[in-house]
Amino acid sequence: MGFLFWKKKDKPEEIVAPEIEVPAEKKKLFSKPKPKVEPQPVVETIVEPEIEVLPEPEKVEVVLPKRTFAKGIKSLFTRVKFDPENLDELEDVLIQADFGVDAAEQIVAEVKARAKKTGAETETELKAILAELITENLTRDDRELNLSSGQLPYVVLVVGVNGVGKTTTIGKLAKYLSEAGSKVVIAAADTFRAAAVEQIATWADRSGATLVRPKTEGQDPASVAFEGTEVAIATQADVLIIDTAGRLQNKVDLMNELDKIRRVVEKNCVIAEVLLVIDATTGQNGMVQAKAFAEVAKVTGVALTKLDGTAKGGIVYSIQRDLGIPVKLVGVGEGIADFAFFEASEFARGLVS
Repeated sequence: MGFLFWKKKDKPEEIVAPEIEVPAEKKKLFSKPKPKVEPQPVVETIVEPEIEVLPEPEKVEVVLPKRTFAKGIKSLFTRVKFDPENLDELEDVLIQADFGVDAAEQIVAEVKARAKKTGAETETELKAILAELITENLTRDDRELNLSSGQLPYVVLVVGVNGVGKTTTIGKLAKYLSEAGSKVVIAAADTFRAAAVEQIATWADRSGATLVRPKTEGQDPASVAFEGTEVAIATQADVLIIDTAGRLQNKVDLMNELDKIRRVVEKNCVIAEVLLVIDATTGQNGMVQAKAFAEVAKVTGVALTKLDGTAKGGIVYSIQRDLGIPVKLVGVGEGIADFAFFEASEFARGLVS
């Protein structure tokens, strides 16, 4: 079952009755002579113009469909024998998979304790314990995107260094929401790279989203983000996704830029989500990036890309354990449909199977 999402209710089609043409002879039969009207003195009156107040669009609750991603995850145990005598090897496997040393030690100790308590000895039984343990430790109440408050348009600010898959993630998310009947606007606020604008334009076209792009090369990113809010409001869009520059060379500049974008956006809208995109193949470098952005961007969730290209899926565990930030989206391919919302039990099954 997918998560709940509130969107504007689609307007019903207007049914217009066809005009019936009446023959001229019949019109004469029903016509009445016009009474003579005496001219009246003209009295000039000043009428105050009425201010049209548009009614708040009705919202409807939608259950977004679920997509599976477990098959795209590389298992931890392709070459390791998994039995009670070799459980110490599990610690090395988890460390290599980027779970982190402390987490690996804790997991192995708990697997041993549960195996002893239940009498588990077979590989199937031990893997079931490990999957259950990983699921318990990764399950969070805040794993869903904040798209159920009803405060439309939902604004999703997307941050992350260049090359991690920000543009692809935005396109996939826009396509997914569009397929669910939502109106999506994308603001191309990564104005420092001309290529970034063209890339996001391609994905906007593929996903059916409206694109707000810079009017001039190098335009202030905050002004593009603000224009995005204006377009989203004017077109009664459900979601506004804002792309941002991915520079980490100077955290002060990054912080100032993101703060400015946040300030101008919040003049018109509430920011529902700050999504940090991380490349799973970068391993612990991804953790360094996550810590840097978490300090300056008020990150509320992580989108983990290229999860199909590595056996280092333990980065999910590290992010949630060390930073306290939930992983919300995962990418497992280059196609526009290779995208899913994170589910702890599905992720654990993929790693352990």
